[in-house]
Amino acid sequence: MTARASRTAPSNSASPQGARERIAAIDVGSNSVRLLVAEYDPASGLSVIDELKDQPRLAAGLAATGSLGEEAIARAMQALARMREVCERRGVRRIAAVATAAVREADNGKLFVRRVRKELDIPLRIIDAETEAALSYRSVAHHFRLAGERALVADIGGGSLELIGAVDGLVELTQSLPLGAVRLTELYLTGERSARKELAGLREHVARQLKRRISSREWAAATVIGSGGTFTSLGRMAQARRGLSAGDSVHGVSVTAAEVEQLLDWLASRSPDERRQVPGLSPERADIILAGLAVTAELLDRLRGRSITVSAFGLREGLLLEMAGARDASAPDPLRLFREFAERCQSDRKHVEQVRTLALQLFDQLGEKLGCGPEERLLLEAAGLLHDVGQLVSYRKHHKHSFELLTHAERIGLPARERAIVALVSRYHRKTGPRSIHPEFAALPLEDQAIVRRLSGLLRVADGLDRGHTAAVESLATELTKHQLTIRIVPRLARADLALECWGATRKADVLAKLLKRDVVISAAE
Repeated sequence: MTARASRTAPSNSASPQGARERIAAIDVGSNSVRLLVAEYDPASGLSVIDELKDQPRLAAGLAATGSLGEEAIARAMQALARMREVCERRGVRRIAAVATAAVREADNGKLFVRRVRKELDIPLRIIDAETEAALSYRSVAHHFRLAGERALVADIGGGSLELIGAVDGLVELTQSLPLGAVRLTELYLTGERSARKELAGLREHVARQLKRRISSREWAAATVIGSGGTFTSLGRMAQARRGLSAGDSVHGVSVTAAEVEQLLDWLASRSPDERRQVPGLSPERADIILAGLAVTAELLDRLRGRSITVSAFGLREGLLLEMAGARDASAPDPLRLFREFAERCQSDRKHVEQVRTLALQLFDQLGEKLGCGPEERLLLEAAGLLHDVGQLVSYRKHHKHSFELLTHAERIGLPARERAIVALVSRYHRKTGPRSIHPEFAALPLEDQAIVRRLSGLLRVADGLDRGHTAAVESLATELTKHQLTIRIVPRLARADLALECWGATRKADVLAKLLKRDVVISAAE
């Protein structure tokens, strides 16, 4: 069986497998720079070897100037140089280093990153807020049993508050708010008025921000876990006030909302010098702890939470787990979140896996000709697995329902930009292809519009090749000539009739034909 679709006019160094390996993670935050060195064994997991912390206060003055100050940069470079030396002496084989809110927001942030790379040979990279939150969550999820419950992880840095919410271990919410302890201290706790009045103004600001961004009904009574320096300080101070040693491990310690309010009220009555003497509170954090605890108190009030549980592990541990996972044969399925979401939406598993397989074969054979980048392969895989989730709502217009569901599907683990692309590629797997009159498509940058066209062109053909949802096609081969693209499909069973598959794919080959400026011919192999 042979079918044809006519084109239309074109439009605008690693350790050996199984060996123990020393790896290091560096977190360049708005307030602190932290190093964690660990040894990884596939059998026993991570074992911490060394750690180092410094507080160069990179975010100092950032709120007022928009740039990293020269003195702060010099302090950070000195701290990073010491950490580089520790890594060398400890025999670290791989280093991962990330910069968060301060460097991300600063006008000269990229210049700072280039300087660190050039002068210190540290592979520093800026990560977005969603990645930052995801790394913190990965660490928390590794150390706490979150299955079967609703959990919200909070990480208060110097520049931002990162929130990530999960239900039964699946991420459903990621938020980054400009509510970091250094930022809020500089803006609101200036010493021009009484500490109580300034703190009240700060809390009003935090409450407004949280009200706009966090649904109290959806996350009420969730288990709240705090990761980062504010929360470990909170845990140590609470332990000390309970008569326990402030030096004891605070991982897993629960602090009630009432204790947070009492600590905040008491600390506000103390001078900065007096706060430096408080058991459990690091002297370097004494000037910013009021802002951190104010955010904590308002977050618990917004969620009607009774307590917060302290995690002694944060972004660095998440980064190490990510590094180790890349080498771990037992690492989770990278497509797990896509598959789980598709399952929850009652998609036909056999069909979507078949579409994914055929779409990837088309990508591998035609992607270079279409101008696809390697990062687009995962997006096509995601769309292949998720394109039919809209059938949960109804079959009619299910492509549009898929778009709506995926646009808001934070649990699939993709950043907002990639999620928007996958949602649109899924929306265009049937009916009309991408059109500039569609507002959601038109709103994308031109580069992303091109990605949607390319991937939807491939997905449409792959979906058509399983029109009967029987996975009748075993494989395909393409041949590209000056005037024509020929796709020959091989049946899974000998002498199987592939007429329906050829017909289905031909009806959906219009977008691909337009992109290639060639006729598309689909036929069953002899």
